[in-house]
Amino acid sequence: MPAEALAHRGVGEGLAEALPVDPPAPPKTVHATVTGWATAKHRPIVPAYLRSRNEARQLAGWLARHGAHVVGYQLSRTPVYGARLVVRAPAGLLVALVAVWRWVFDAEAAPLRADAVGRNAAAEYLSLSRQRNTRVRQRGLAAAAGLAVLLVAAVLVATVGPWWLATLAALVAVAVLGKLGTPPDRRVTDPATVAASAPPRLTADVVTRALQSLGIAAMSAKGATIGYVAPITRDGPGWRAEVDLPHGVTVADVVERRDRLASGLRRPLSSVWPEPAADQHAGRLVLWVGDQPLNAVKPAVWPLTKAGAVDLLGGVFPFGVDQRQRPVTISMAETNALIGSLPGGGKTSAVRVLALAAALDPHAEIRVAEHKGSGDLSALERVAHRYVSGPADEAIAATVESLRELHGELQRRAEVIATLPRQLVPDAKVTPELAGRRSLRLWPIVQIIDEAQEVFAHPEHGDEAGRLAEKIIKRGRALGIILVLATQRPDKDSLPTGVSANVGVRFCLRVMGQVENDMILGTSAYRNGVRATLLTPRDKGIGYLVGAADEPLVVRTYYVDRLAAERITERARVTREQAGTLTGYCVGDEPPLTPEASLLDDLRTIFATIEVDKVWSETVCERLAELRPEHYHGWGPEQLAAALRPYGIHTGQVWGRLPNGKGANRRGLTVADVLAAAERPQIGS
Repeated sequence: MPAEALAHRGVGEGLAEALPVDPPAPPKTVHATVTGWATAKHRPIVPAYLRSRNEARQLAGWLARHGAHVVGYQLSRTPVYGARLVVRAPAGLLVALVAVWRWVFDAEAAPLRADAVGRNAAAEYLSLSRQRNTRVRQRGLAAAAGLAVLLVAAVLVATVGPWWLATLAALVAVAVLGKLGTPPDRRVTDPATVAASAPPRLTADVVTRALQSLGIAAMSAKGATIGYVAPITRDGPGWRAEVDLPHGVTVADVVERRDRLASGLRRPLSSVWPEPAADQHAGRLVLWVGDQPLNAVKPAVWPLTKAGAVDLLGGVFPFGVDQRQRPVTISMAETNALIGSLPGGGKTSAVRVLALAAALDPHAEIRVAEHKGSGDLSALERVAHRYVSGPADEAIAATVESLRELHGELQRRAEVIATLPRQLVPDAKVTPELAGRRSLRLWPIVQIIDEAQEVFAHPEHGDEAGRLAEKIIKRGRALGIILVLATQRPDKDSLPTGVSANVGVRFCLRVMGQVENDMILGTSAYRNGVRATLLTPRDKGIGYLVGAADEPLVVRTYYVDRLAAERITERARVTREQAGTLTGYCVGDEPPLTPEASLLDDLRTIFATIEVDKVWSETVCERLAELRPEHYHGWGPEQLAAALRPYGIHTGQVWGRLPNGKGANRRGLTVADVLAAAERPQIGS
């Protein structure tokens, strides 16, 4: 019977007939062979690190830095190497003389002659002796001639030639003799790098051993095989292995044990990144192991820091780099963003990149609600249509009012699109072309809410804010209205499920548990191995990005500090001034938080009782809180400075005296500047 699998069917009582169930093997025809060639996956001719301009630039940069280090290291030790050569030159001269003597007197053939004597082979010995005499005579003459030429050349160089030639000849002689005099187990130069500190090369044995140590039963079962579908190669600043796992083992099984895998590979956790092959079966593992931990690599500079613009509705912009230092771009067209992490996880950097990208689109209207109150997004004041800062009730109310405006804007935009010709809006959504027509007022609107838990968990405004945000997320994607939400408390009370379930782009930095992980990244993310819970406090700015590509990505966001953010927004403001798109808060045209609250009027009131010319910001905040506690409670110097900036009032160092009489410099403002601003007519009044 052939080797095909058999099944039995009943023919009669107690009888069974064996039947083959496997399909017959196809005949080996020319057509089948050609078909196999046509469907085969070709390996790329050009290596991966040369197909990408960014990776090739990184490799070239690494080689240049390595070469510069080696050259600099060796040049700095030239005196030491020179001393070594001088000390070893006499031994080198002796080695050279011995070598010449052995060559002249045919020492290499002495064992042959001794062997002939030991065997009493007289004829052979006589032949070898004649051959030796001839060689000694010829080599002696050659050695004598060479020595004579060398001596004459030395005398001429020393007496007739220029001084630099004599010096060069002496240095060459010392270098050659010093090298000859160096023992075989010693070196003239010291190594510029320590190879022992470099991570070992990734091999199939190392990977197999690590995979079998994960505690997965099917991985180590009898007959289980781990196959390698391609050679283990260099891929950027690390190694790439493509592995077929044993039958029944999925990539998710390996990803959820990333910490054990790192232990098996003897690498830091932030160096080991297993991921599935997007176009293959669930058991095809792509393992990338970095030369150094991702959290130890210096954060990359945002490519748009010095130049460049963004088209929010028609293009992509750089967001960060993956573990291989390749750029990762995202698009905010027809989507919204949710960012979550523990405090200190790098959430602010991610929000700042998205906010600055919006600022670099001159047509985008930006609304910023920064409810931490620390001024992390204060640079956006230069271009923001709305801006609020701090956790006070008035700031929360202003954010909810902005959401109400956006909800009303949804209906207006839908009505405008309904009246436009079908050829302009074939898909009934805002396009980049429509956004550029200012008369239609369909420009993109980006509402950024940092520390969104302060809004959604607010006892008075939280429910309304959640309902409004959910409606905006669901309908706004086609109408050019984008929400960017960031929270450090991703739970059901602080982040409504209707909001988290409908966001398209999600970025999760370090979180503590499965619930928080799935609240940000989506249901089953943790079960599928996408686990931000494995990130450590050192992994600041590193997280999992979902929605920007077909598969979740490990991304480290570009780092932009406050000074760089201010330079970027200054550039963005100039572009908006040229385009005529500055509106609202950034030009002093935003209404106050409540009709009865006017900061300049309140400052004029409290300054009426202050007799000094300059006053500390903390003193001003205390007086404001006494005057209107419902508005100014919790204000500090940062909030005061942010509130005064649109009026052209800047705070600086002010000299004053403490209650104990000692003098001190603290942040403050000049009374005359405030009174002068209060007398000026404000834009929009």
